[in-house]
Amino acid sequence: MTYLIEEACVACRMATDPLSDTEIEALKRELPGWTMEEREGVKQLERAYKFKNFAQALAFTNDVGELAESEKHHPALLTEWGKVTVTWWTHNFEGLHKNDFILAARTDQLFAE
Repeated sequence: MTYLIEEACVACRMATDPLSDTEIEALKRELPGWTMEEREGVKQLERAYKFKNFAQALAFTNDVGELAESEKHHPALLTEWGKVTVTWWTHNFEGLHKNDFILAARTDQLFAE
């Protein structure tokens, strides 16, 4: 598992700059399976997780929701039969922060449990 799960999230402020493309690429190497998406000019991390049924997908969604609440940093979650798509980005400045990568790694850890 990536070292990112051991990192602590830090409070984001409006004055914080999003990560540079170089920083994003370096951190993304730690997260196989995650893709970089850009929607309306906003860079986001995204991954779809597969499950055997809706109940498992919903349980995972709730686990990710608890993680998000504990860090006060919330992803977009799309729950479908047998699939959950998780998208992390920092809403404060509409871009990516190291917190997004930390929480993506922790999301992977939840899936592995």
